[in-house]
Amino acid sequence: MLTDYVPPAPPLSLSAFWPASQVRFMNAPAGWASDWHPSSARNLFFVISGEWEVTASDGETRRFAVGSVLIVEDTTGKGHSSRVISEADSLAAMVQLDGV
Repeated sequence: MLTDYVPPAPPLSLSAFWPASQVRFMNAPAGWASDWHPSSARNLFFVISGEWEVTASDGETRRFAVGSVLIVEDTTGKGHSSRVISEADSLAAMVQLDGV
């Protein structure tokens, strides 16, 4: 649904706000890799620079390049593994979600 968000600019399609409590930035060096782990909380993960490869507990592997946004919700069980696959370091932002 289009919303008059910042008139006189044209209307935009906007989602509702999501409750969030914290944001943090993470700089991971090129080649960094994790073992399997669950997330400490539900997060939105924004890739600002670099590229990531993430493997979910069901074995599915995906790549996330600059501009990618993912919802990390595996707070129990085996979790996921992740690694920086770009030749350069990666900067990411994590926004902790509350009750979404």
